[in-house]
Amino acid sequence: MDNKIVIYQVLPRLFGNDCRNNTPNGSIEENGCGKLSAFTKKALNEIKAMGITHIWFTGLLEQATQTDYSAYGIRKDHPAIVKGKAGSPYAIKDYYDICPDLVDRVENRMPEFEQLVERTHQAGMKVIIDFVPNHLAREYYSDAKPEGITDPGADDNKQLAFAADNNFYYIPGQAFAPDFPLMAEGNVYHEFPAKATGNDCFHAHPSRNDWYETVKLNYGVDYLNNRQTHFCPVPDTWSKMADILLFWASKQIDGFRCDMVEMVPVEFWAWAIPRVKTKYPEIIFIAEIYNPGQYRSYLNVGHFDYLYDKVGLYDTLRDVIAGRQPASRITHCWQSVDDIQAQMLNFLENHDEQRIASRFFASDPLKARPALVVSATLKRNPFMLYFGQELGESGMDNEGFSGCDGRTSIFDYWSVSSIRNWRNRGNFDGKLLTAEQKDLRNYYVRILQLCNTQPAIRQGLFFDLMYANLDNPDFNSDKQFAFMRCHEDELLLIVSNFDSVDVAVRVFLPTAVFDYFGTNPDRINQANERLTNRTQPAMLKRDCYYPLSIKANDAVIVEFHSSCF
Repeated sequence: MDNKIVIYQVLPRLFGNDCRNNTPNGSIEENGCGKLSAFTKKALNEIKAMGITHIWFTGLLEQATQTDYSAYGIRKDHPAIVKGKAGSPYAIKDYYDICPDLVDRVENRMPEFEQLVERTHQAGMKVIIDFVPNHLAREYYSDAKPEGITDPGADDNKQLAFAADNNFYYIPGQAFAPDFPLMAEGNVYHEFPAKATGNDCFHAHPSRNDWYETVKLNYGVDYLNNRQTHFCPVPDTWSKMADILLFWASKQIDGFRCDMVEMVPVEFWAWAIPRVKTKYPEIIFIAEIYNPGQYRSYLNVGHFDYLYDKVGLYDTLRDVIAGRQPASRITHCWQSVDDIQAQMLNFLENHDEQRIASRFFASDPLKARPALVVSATLKRNPFMLYFGQELGESGMDNEGFSGCDGRTSIFDYWSVSSIRNWRNRGNFDGKLLTAEQKDLRNYYVRILQLCNTQPAIRQGLFFDLMYANLDNPDFNSDKQFAFMRCHEDELLLIVSNFDSVDVAVRVFLPTAVFDYFGTNPDRINQANERLTNRTQPAMLKRDCYYPLSIKANDAVIVEFHSSCF
């Protein structure tokens, strides 16, 4: 049985930056920048020891930036159309190159990436990188493209708003004129005719709230004419994007996290992913997607391996933590995707979402613990951890372009204090962490390690106990969520307490759960609480109440064993 996938999302730009005195909106010279070389053998082993199976290195590809690398033959970007001094990792400037910020020697950037892949594999983990198919930087220019490849837009007919083989959409006769000045460093950015902006903004006047730093790619969908599709013959953009996927797959990576996939027609994915998997059958594709109505199409037609479970489980857990929904609502989350549950990627944080410890979310990292247990152990499907989450990172810095919004900036040069202290200049000795950070990290590590050391979590069956406890006077279904997992002779009872007070509960275990698992409760002779290693009462029977004491914002995982179920 394959391991349960546990992903560590990390921005190399921030991970290895040891600068302690950061200036808001500071340059790379002022604030520094993390390098791929910070992922040493020791660093990767420390990440692996947390229970991680895959690392998503976020922001590796060369993006538009306000940093000048023209001395290395890299065309300078106009700062008026770059978000932040560092620039957005999702405004790709060269699909065939590595971001020069991230390497020790700019002229050696591809070999340094290849060495990172090799080190990660040697540490026993797999590599995931971004694929950004919907949009690219306004001043896209590849100086690293392979022979025979042309840049998107190079052969476009710019007199037409739409043409099936154009790579971009145009606003004929109009110059790009957003609602903010295009003057920067004494120069005015000029674009004529204007191109449509990445967030489906099909006019020449995007606002600061639009993805104005990007241009929408044309996959053969005529958005201004009832979304008429022109997929035969295969549009040029399809071929260009497939070439990019194959290029990076050849670098021995193990997966792509694909940005905003539902903004790209599913027909493209149905055509492109099999082409990649024919040559690289083990590579995985993860879809950032937010429309549940499209889930099955992007899995069954588009051939994705995994989808974000954002608008279901993530949003619900956030509401449960905040007290806006009852814990019992979690049942609806898994029921709505039960037929595809194995392909849903669970998470509590990522670069788009606010940090749990921020004042915009829960203001307390401990409130994540019961949600972590649910998200990581509910089913067999993958779980993703965002770097710093395990340390209670609050995301409350005012880094510059991003402002103080409860998120860790993807636009600015910055150093994340919690990560910096954990790394301690590559020693990873814990000397700079607070006692609270150490305790929280240990909690995360215990849960993530259980994902693959407990067969019942990695591959076991699942039974939701909430229906049997909704009217239980000794169990608060608004604040507690209970379920069981089972594999062979291992039976787990898992209960999360989202309440801010310690509770004593009695969980009703109906006959149906034992029948479903094919277990005989009379034969159970051992019980152990896995998070504390405390011995628990082992007596179980059909239709019984099992007593538990659960700390505030915590969970229990009781492991039952018998000589023979």
